[in-house]
Amino acid sequence: MRRALIPVVALLLALTGCGGGDSESDRVSLTLGDQANGLKTLFEASGALEGASFDHKWAEFQGAAPLFQAMQSNNVDTGTAADIPTLQAISGGLPIKFVAASQSNGQGTAILLRKDSAIKSVAELKGKEILVSTARGSIADYLLANVLQKAGLKYSDVTVKYAVPTAAQAAFSSGKVEIWAIFGVFQATAVAQGAKVLIDGRDGGTSGIGVISASDKSLADPKRKAAIADFLKRLSTANTWAATHADEYAQVYSDKNGVPLDVAKVVVSWGSTALLPVTPDVIAKVQPVSDLMRGVGVLPVDVKVADHVDTTAFSTAG
Repeated sequence: MRRALIPVVALLLALTGCGGGDSESDRVSLTLGDQANGLKTLFEASGALEGASFDHKWAEFQGAAPLFQAMQSNNVDTGTAADIPTLQAISGGLPIKFVAASQSNGQGTAILLRKDSAIKSVAELKGKEILVSTARGSIADYLLANVLQKAGLKYSDVTVKYAVPTAAQAAFSSGKVEIWAIFGVFQATAVAQGAKVLIDGRDGGTSGIGVISASDKSLADPKRKAAIADFLKRLSTANTWAATHADEYAQVYSDKNGVPLDVAKVVVSWGSTALLPVTPDVIAKVQPVSDLMRGVGVLPVDVKVADHVDTTAFSTAG
Protein backbone atom coordinates (compact mmCIF):
# COMPACT_ATOMS: atom_id res chain seq x y z
CA MET A 1 0.00 0.00 0.00
CA ARG A 2 2.87 2.40 0.85
CA ARG A 3 4.47 2.02 -2.56
CA ALA A 4 1.09 2.54 -4.17
CA LEU A 5 0.91 5.97 -2.60
CA ILE A 6 3.58 7.36 -4.93
CA PRO A 7 1.22 8.17 -7.86
CA VAL A 8 -0.94 10.36 -5.69
CA VAL A 9 1.80 12.25 -3.85
CA ALA A 10 1.02 15.52 -5.62
CA LEU A 11 -2.65 15.28 -4.73
CA LEU A 12 -1.88 14.34 -1.15
CA LEU A 13 0.37 17.34 -0.79
CA ALA A 14 -2.48 19.51 -1.97
CA LEU A 15 -4.83 17.88 0.50
CA THR A 16 -2.51 17.90 3.50
CA GLY A 17 -4.32 19.53 6.36
CA CYS A 18 -7.68 19.30 4.60
CA GLY A 19 -8.66 16.08 6.31
CA GLY A 20 -7.18 16.85 9.66
CA GLY A 21 -6.93 20.56 10.31
CA ASP A 22 -9.90 22.57 11.49
CA SER A 23 -10.20 26.32 11.55
CA GLU A 24 -9.44 28.38 14.59
CA SER A 25 -13.17 28.69 15.16
CA ASP A 26 -13.34 24.89 15.62
CA ARG A 27 -15.58 24.54 12.58
CA VAL A 28 -14.74 21.15 11.16
CA SER A 29 -13.51 20.89 7.58
CA LEU A 30 -14.09 17.51 5.94
CA THR A 31 -12.31 16.28 2.86
CA LEU A 32 -14.84 14.21 0.95
CA GLY A 33 -13.47 11.51 -1.32
CA ASP A 34 -15.33 11.14 -4.61
CA GLN A 35 -15.11 9.25 -7.89
CA ALA A 36 -15.56 10.93 -11.26
CA ASN A 37 -17.43 13.87 -9.68
CA GLY A 38 -20.34 11.60 -8.73
CA LEU A 39 -21.19 12.88 -5.27
CA LYS A 40 -20.00 16.39 -6.02
CA THR A 41 -22.40 16.68 -8.95
CA LEU A 42 -25.25 15.22 -6.92
CA PHE A 43 -24.74 17.77 -4.17
CA GLU A 44 -24.34 20.67 -6.59
CA ALA A 45 -27.56 19.68 -8.35
CA SER A 46 -29.58 19.14 -5.18
CA GLY A 47 -28.12 21.95 -3.08
CA ALA A 48 -28.16 19.55 -0.14
CA LEU A 49 -24.87 20.80 1.31
CA GLU A 50 -26.13 24.35 1.69
CA GLY A 51 -26.15 25.36 5.35
CA ALA A 52 -24.03 22.39 6.43
CA SER A 53 -22.53 22.43 9.90
CA PHE A 54 -19.07 21.79 8.43
CA ASP A 55 -16.78 23.14 5.74
CA HIS A 56 -15.73 20.75 3.00
CA LYS A 57 -13.37 20.14 0.12
CA TRP A 58 -13.69 17.51 -2.57
CA ALA A 59 -10.93 15.04 -3.43
CA GLU A 60 -11.66 13.60 -6.87
CA PHE A 61 -10.35 10.30 -8.21
CA GLN A 62 -10.92 8.18 -11.33
CA GLY A 63 -11.55 5.09 -9.24
CA ALA A 64 -11.67 3.62 -5.78
CA ALA A 65 -8.06 2.45 -5.55
CA PRO A 66 -6.45 5.93 -5.58
CA LEU A 67 -9.24 7.24 -3.34
CA PHE A 68 -8.39 4.67 -0.68
CA GLN A 69 -4.68 5.37 -1.10
CA ALA A 70 -5.44 8.95 -0.08
CA MET A 71 -7.45 7.73 2.91
CA GLN A 72 -4.44 5.64 3.93
CA SER A 73 -2.54 8.88 4.52
CA ASN A 74 -5.38 10.38 6.60
CA ASN A 75 -5.92 13.11 4.02
CA VAL A 76 -9.51 12.14 3.21
CA ASP A 77 -12.29 11.68 5.76
CA THR A 78 -14.91 9.79 3.76
CA GLY A 79 -14.98 7.68 0.64
CA THR A 80 -17.59 6.42 -1.80
CA ALA A 81 -17.17 3.12 -3.60
CA ALA A 82 -18.84 -0.18 -4.34
CA ASP A 83 -18.58 -2.97 -1.80
CA ILE A 84 -15.63 -4.89 -3.24
CA PRO A 85 -13.13 -2.02 -3.54
CA THR A 86 -14.01 -1.06 0.02
CA LEU A 87 -13.35 -4.64 1.09
CA GLN A 88 -10.12 -4.64 -0.90
CA ALA A 89 -8.94 -1.57 0.99
CA ILE A 90 -9.85 -3.12 4.35
CA SER A 91 -8.11 -6.38 3.47
CA GLY A 92 -5.00 -4.34 2.71
CA GLY A 93 -5.04 -2.89 6.22
CA LEU A 94 -6.84 0.42 5.67
CA PRO A 95 -8.53 1.44 8.95
CA ILE A 96 -11.99 2.45 7.73
CA LYS A 97 -15.58 1.54 8.52
CA PHE A 98 -18.75 1.16 6.49
CA VAL A 99 -20.97 4.00 7.76
CA ALA A 100 -23.82 3.96 5.22
CA ALA A 101 -24.91 2.05 2.14
CA SER A 102 -27.09 2.30 -0.94
CA GLN A 103 -28.70 -0.22 -3.26
CA SER A 104 -28.82 -0.16 -7.05
CA ASN A 105 -29.81 -2.83 -9.55
CA GLY A 106 -26.20 -3.27 -10.69
CA GLN A 107 -26.72 -2.04 -14.24
CA GLY A 108 -23.97 0.55 -13.88
CA THR A 109 -21.20 -2.06 -14.11
CA ALA A 110 -20.69 -4.13 -17.24
CA ILE A 111 -18.41 -6.18 -19.44
CA LEU A 112 -18.32 -4.43 -22.79
CA LEU A 113 -17.34 -5.72 -26.20
CA ARG A 114 -16.08 -3.82 -29.19
CA LYS A 115 -18.91 -3.43 -31.67
CA ASP A 116 -17.24 -5.82 -34.13
CA SER A 117 -16.62 -8.55 -31.53
CA ALA A 118 -17.96 -12.03 -32.32
CA ILE A 119 -18.25 -13.01 -28.64
CA LYS A 120 -21.82 -13.93 -27.69
CA SER A 121 -21.54 -15.42 -24.19
CA VAL A 122 -19.49 -15.33 -21.00
CA ALA A 123 -18.30 -18.88 -21.74
CA GLU A 124 -16.54 -17.52 -24.83
CA LEU A 125 -14.32 -15.35 -22.63
CA LYS A 126 -12.16 -18.39 -21.84
CA GLY A 127 -8.60 -17.76 -22.98
CA LYS A 128 -9.27 -14.10 -23.71
CA GLU A 129 -7.49 -11.00 -22.42
CA ILE A 130 -9.82 -8.66 -20.55
CA LEU A 131 -9.07 -5.09 -19.56
CA VAL A 132 -10.52 -4.21 -16.15
CA SER A 133 -10.90 -0.75 -14.68
CA THR A 134 -9.78 0.56 -12.33
CA ALA A 135 -7.65 -1.97 -10.47
CA ARG A 136 -7.51 -5.38 -8.87
CA GLY A 137 -10.47 -5.61 -6.50
CA SER A 138 -12.63 -3.08 -8.35
CA ILE A 139 -16.37 -3.55 -8.85
CA ALA A 140 -15.70 -4.45 -12.50
CA ASP A 141 -13.19 -7.05 -11.34
CA TYR A 142 -15.83 -8.60 -9.10
CA LEU A 143 -18.41 -8.69 -11.89
CA LEU A 144 -15.91 -10.53 -14.07
CA ALA A 145 -15.00 -13.07 -11.36
CA ASN A 146 -18.64 -13.66 -10.48
CA VAL A 147 -19.97 -14.18 -14.00
CA LEU A 148 -17.04 -16.44 -14.87
CA GLN A 149 -17.88 -18.62 -11.89
CA LYS A 150 -21.55 -18.71 -12.85
CA ALA A 151 -20.53 -19.82 -16.34
CA GLY A 152 -18.43 -22.67 -14.96
CA LEU A 153 -15.11 -20.95 -15.58
CA LYS A 154 -12.28 -20.02 -13.26
CA TYR A 155 -10.85 -16.55 -12.83
CA SER A 156 -7.57 -18.02 -14.06
CA ASP A 157 -9.23 -19.01 -17.35
CA VAL A 158 -8.84 -15.43 -18.57
CA THR A 159 -5.93 -13.00 -18.65
CA VAL A 160 -6.75 -9.85 -16.72
CA LYS A 161 -5.05 -6.52 -17.31
CA TYR A 162 -5.81 -3.34 -15.37
CA ALA A 163 -5.98 0.31 -16.39
CA VAL A 164 -7.55 3.50 -15.10
CA PRO A 165 -10.75 4.34 -17.00
CA THR A 166 -9.36 7.14 -19.16
CA ALA A 167 -6.46 5.03 -20.41
CA ALA A 168 -8.72 2.01 -20.87
CA GLN A 169 -11.27 4.11 -22.73
CA ALA A 170 -8.62 5.25 -25.19
CA ALA A 171 -7.41 1.69 -25.78
CA PHE A 172 -10.96 0.39 -26.22
CA SER A 173 -12.01 3.19 -28.57
CA SER A 174 -8.92 2.71 -30.74
CA GLY A 175 -9.61 -1.00 -31.17
CA LYS A 176 -6.58 -2.18 -29.19
CA VAL A 177 -8.86 -3.82 -26.62
CA GLU A 178 -11.80 -6.10 -27.41
CA ILE A 179 -13.20 -6.73 -23.91
CA TRP A 180 -13.48 -4.11 -21.18
CA ALA A 181 -14.97 -4.46 -17.70
CA ILE A 182 -16.02 -0.97 -16.62
CA PHE A 183 -18.60 1.10 -14.79
CA GLY A 184 -20.49 4.36 -14.61
CA VAL A 185 -20.09 7.24 -17.01
CA PHE A 186 -17.23 5.49 -18.84
CA GLN A 187 -19.53 2.53 -19.49
CA ALA A 188 -22.40 4.74 -20.64
CA THR A 189 -20.12 6.73 -22.94
CA ALA A 190 -18.69 3.60 -24.56
CA VAL A 191 -22.15 2.15 -25.18
CA ALA A 192 -23.30 5.44 -26.70
CA GLN A 193 -20.34 5.15 -29.07
CA GLY A 194 -21.35 1.67 -30.19
CA ALA A 195 -19.94 -0.78 -27.65
CA LYS A 196 -21.97 -3.91 -26.94
CA VAL A 197 -22.91 -5.03 -23.43
CA LEU A 198 -22.01 -8.69 -22.95
CA ILE A 199 -23.38 -8.73 -19.41
CA ASP A 200 -23.96 -6.23 -16.63
CA GLY A 201 -24.36 -6.37 -12.87
CA ARG A 202 -28.09 -7.00 -12.79
CA ASP A 203 -29.63 -10.28 -11.64
CA GLY A 204 -26.90 -11.04 -9.14
CA GLY A 205 -23.93 -10.04 -11.27
CA THR A 206 -23.02 -7.67 -8.46
CA SER A 207 -24.64 -7.03 -5.09
CA GLY A 208 -25.56 -3.49 -6.16
CA ILE A 209 -24.40 -2.27 -2.77
CA GLY A 210 -22.63 1.07 -2.67
CA VAL A 211 -20.69 2.04 0.44
CA ILE A 212 -19.89 5.29 2.18
CA SER A 213 -16.87 4.69 4.37
CA ALA A 214 -15.12 6.86 6.91
CA SER A 215 -11.65 6.63 8.38
CA ASP A 216 -11.29 5.28 11.90
CA LYS A 217 -9.30 8.38 12.79
CA SER A 218 -12.12 10.69 11.72
CA LEU A 219 -14.75 8.61 13.50
CA ALA A 220 -12.70 8.72 16.70
CA ASP A 221 -12.91 12.53 16.77
CA PRO A 222 -16.33 13.51 18.21
CA LYS A 223 -16.54 16.79 16.27
CA ARG A 224 -15.47 15.19 13.03
CA LYS A 225 -17.87 12.29 13.55
CA ALA A 226 -20.72 14.76 14.09
CA ALA A 227 -19.78 16.46 10.82
CA ILE A 228 -19.77 13.09 9.06
CA ALA A 229 -23.24 12.43 10.49
CA ASP A 230 -24.43 15.74 9.04
CA PHE A 231 -22.84 14.85 5.70
CA LEU A 232 -24.68 11.52 5.64
CA LYS A 233 -27.97 13.17 6.51
CA ARG A 234 -27.48 15.58 3.61
CA LEU A 235 -26.46 12.77 1.27
CA SER A 236 -29.72 11.03 2.13
CA THR A 237 -31.57 14.24 1.26
CA ALA A 238 -29.65 14.53 -2.02
CA ASN A 239 -30.51 10.95 -3.00
CA THR A 240 -34.19 11.58 -2.29
CA TRP A 241 -34.08 14.74 -4.41
CA ALA A 242 -32.41 12.90 -7.31
CA ALA A 243 -35.13 10.25 -7.35
CA THR A 244 -37.77 12.89 -8.10
CA HIS A 245 -35.74 15.30 -10.27
CA ALA A 246 -34.12 12.99 -12.83
CA ASP A 247 -34.22 15.42 -15.76
CA GLU A 248 -32.85 18.33 -13.76
CA TYR A 249 -30.14 16.13 -12.26
CA ALA A 250 -29.15 14.81 -15.70
CA GLN A 251 -28.85 18.33 -17.08
CA VAL A 252 -26.56 19.39 -14.24
CA TYR A 253 -24.55 16.18 -14.62
CA SER A 254 -24.12 16.89 -18.33
CA ASP A 255 -23.12 20.51 -17.77
CA LYS A 256 -20.71 19.84 -14.91
CA ASN A 257 -18.98 16.81 -16.41
CA GLY A 258 -18.95 17.69 -20.10
CA VAL A 259 -20.81 14.59 -21.25
CA PRO A 260 -23.72 14.48 -23.71
CA LEU A 261 -27.15 14.80 -22.13
CA ASP A 262 -28.22 11.36 -23.35
CA VAL A 263 -25.22 9.80 -21.58
CA ALA A 264 -25.97 11.79 -18.43
CA LYS A 265 -29.57 10.56 -18.45
CA VAL A 266 -28.36 6.96 -18.58
CA VAL A 267 -25.93 7.46 -15.70
CA VAL A 268 -28.58 9.17 -13.59
CA SER A 269 -31.02 6.35 -14.30
CA TRP A 270 -28.56 3.92 -12.71
CA GLY A 271 -28.63 5.86 -9.45
CA SER A 272 -29.01 4.15 -6.12
CA THR A 273 -31.99 4.14 -3.83
CA ALA A 274 -32.20 6.14 -0.64
CA LEU A 275 -29.19 6.04 1.66
CA LEU A 276 -29.38 3.04 3.99
CA PRO A 277 -27.91 2.23 7.37
CA VAL A 278 -25.52 -0.72 7.33
CA THR A 279 -28.05 -3.30 8.48
CA PRO A 280 -27.60 -7.06 8.92
CA ASP A 281 -29.28 -7.42 5.51
CA VAL A 282 -26.63 -5.21 3.89
CA ILE A 283 -23.88 -7.18 5.62
CA ALA A 284 -25.43 -10.45 4.43
CA LYS A 285 -25.34 -9.20 0.82
CA VAL A 286 -21.74 -8.03 1.03
CA GLN A 287 -20.16 -10.99 2.84
CA PRO A 288 -20.47 -13.36 -0.17
CA VAL A 289 -18.70 -10.75 -2.29
CA SER A 290 -15.80 -10.81 0.16
CA ASP A 291 -15.76 -14.60 0.25
CA LEU A 292 -15.72 -15.00 -3.54
CA MET A 293 -12.90 -12.53 -4.06
CA ARG A 294 -10.89 -14.10 -1.27
CA GLY A 295 -11.44 -17.44 -2.96
CA VAL A 296 -10.02 -16.27 -6.29
CA GLY A 297 -7.05 -14.64 -4.57
CA VAL A 298 -7.99 -11.00 -5.07
CA LEU A 299 -8.40 -10.29 -1.35
CA PRO A 300 -5.19 -11.12 0.54
CA VAL A 301 -7.01 -11.97 3.79
CA ASP A 302 -10.51 -12.91 4.90
CA VAL A 303 -12.72 -9.94 5.73
CA LYS A 304 -15.61 -10.38 8.14
CA VAL A 305 -17.78 -7.48 7.07
CA ALA A 306 -19.59 -7.13 10.40
CA ASP A 307 -16.27 -6.28 12.07
CA HIS A 308 -15.82 -3.21 9.89
CA VAL A 309 -19.11 -1.40 10.39
CA ASP A 310 -20.00 1.71 12.39
CA THR A 311 -23.76 2.20 12.53
CA THR A 312 -23.71 5.15 14.92
CA ALA A 313 -22.83 7.94 12.47
CA PHE A 314 -25.80 7.41 10.20
CA SER A 315 -28.02 6.60 13.15
CA THR A 316 -27.11 10.04 14.51
CA ALA A 317 -27.67 11.55 11.07
CA GLY A 318 -31.05 9.96 10.64
